[in-house]
Amino acid sequence: MRTHGAREQREAVQRAPTKQMKPVFEALDALGKTKWRINKRILNVVERVWISGECIADLVDRNDVPLPDKPDSEDETILRQWKWEVRSAIKENAERYALRCEAEIKLEVARKMKDEEGFYYPHNLDFRGRAYPMHPYLNHLGSDMCRGILEFAEGRPLGKSGLRWLKIHLANLYATGGVDKLSYEGRLAFTENHLDEIFDSAARPLEGKRWWLNAEDPFQFLAVCIELAGALRSTSPEAFISHAHVHQDGSCNGLQHYAALGRDKLGAAAVNLVAGDKPADVYTGIAERVLEIMHSDAQKDPADFSDAFCAKTLINQVNRKLVKQTVMTSVYGVTYIGARNQIKKRLKERGAIADDDELFRCSCYAAKVTLTSLGEMFEAARSIMNWLGNCAKVVIASQNEPVRWTSPVGLPVVQPYRKLGDHSIRTSLQTLTIKRETEKVAARMHKTAFPPNFVHSLDSSHMMMTAVACGKAGITFAGVHDSYWTHACDVDVLNRILREKFVELYETPVLENLLESFEKSFPELDFPPLPERGDFDLEEVLDSPYFFN
Repeated sequence: MRTHGAREQREAVQRAPTKQMKPVFEALDALGKTKWRINKRILNVVERVWISGECIADLVDRNDVPLPDKPDSEDETILRQWKWEVRSAIKENAERYALRCEAEIKLEVARKMKDEEGFYYPHNLDFRGRAYPMHPYLNHLGSDMCRGILEFAEGRPLGKSGLRWLKIHLANLYATGGVDKLSYEGRLAFTENHLDEIFDSAARPLEGKRWWLNAEDPFQFLAVCIELAGALRSTSPEAFISHAHVHQDGSCNGLQHYAALGRDKLGAAAVNLVAGDKPADVYTGIAERVLEIMHSDAQKDPADFSDAFCAKTLINQVNRKLVKQTVMTSVYGVTYIGARNQIKKRLKERGAIADDDELFRCSCYAAKVTLTSLGEMFEAARSIMNWLGNCAKVVIASQNEPVRWTSPVGLPVVQPYRKLGDHSIRTSLQTLTIKRETEKVAARMHKTAFPPNFVHSLDSSHMMMTAVACGKAGITFAGVHDSYWTHACDVDVLNRILREKFVELYETPVLENLLESFEKSFPELDFPPLPERGDFDLEEVLDSPYFFN
């Protein structure tokens, strides 16, 4: 476990009975036994691009930003602007240098490992139970380049099902233009309609049309183009041995967990816990509700920087991309200020509003409307988040104790947040003052961090339960938080297992167990009653094709 010196967390894990921790150990074994190898064709393409210095496929630019010349002027405003531009250029160059070093290290690891028959990634956990490969550079949690370079060492015949999922996965990786939001049939049609481009990308990735560069994840996309082209050009596509990793990703997974906790029908429908003809897109749903509110506000008298003024200014700027980051981070307790800064960044990237004051006011308004829309659509999630935060507040205010709980798979979790104090070290030359943790807990951080950390412990529990079950079913499994990977031929098995384990997870009284543990640990304290919950039937998840897709 990555305890980072958190004594209480380390001791809690050491005290836990082996029987209680068995599912955690089994999950780490299942993750660590997946055998990987280097995809030499993708490595060759990456190296050719890297050596050429061409800035494509999200690789860092090999050239520095030129520093601006000093203006021939004594005007303080002009000189101040020049100094700001110099600082920005120096900062950008420092960041590019760091990214180049990182890319070179990853490529060097790939070069060293390319002739190995296979290698493994042992995993460890953070304090919430999320699993990470222990190798810090080239791993499947990394960038698109890393994921493109890696493939399963063990190959398996595609079969009819695997060929279908490989085509769907190719459309998912393309993603540009919302292809990944189409129904499965729509994604299959996308792939079938672009076979010429797929064959060209596979045969001549840099000399041909370079269509693969349009994809959102270009190197992973190119790897699947090569795999699919090889299968379709073989004498028997269904017998083709595939090494590709095919992903099944949760739909705004944090909100899926909240919807299940609250048995929330409206929230469940918004994040694909119920069956539909095509995947529901929660970001588009929130954007549409934001637009409704803005249209209503725009009818009012538009005084300077009023809601009506901001609504009229922003109506043409509202889309899923504007609200996506705020919706994603809402489950992790994003504040109004955080939401404002996220939206301000999106608006600034578009250059939609030139005036800084107007940009700030409009960002404030857009953040308020987005959070209001979220509260309407995910009322149950908001009430559970508030309940969790209030429970943490009761513990800290009365006991000065960190918030602790046990995840559904038996992992003890202790939040590590404590206040920092000054500590002086006197030497013969000087006195050094360093910051180090005190015995007093950081109350505000515990309260705000508890809801997202608790949900992370739930999504990690779901991943571990799925990993163990996949190991017992004899299929390859790799997990990247809320993205589950396996061979194309085994996606149907993976989908059945992950749905069954999600239902199994939430058929247990998760919140009741948490409250009982608090009351047992602090019998003298009064905790708020459990939030009201709806009547959503968890069994519907089993028949939802786009729950993970």
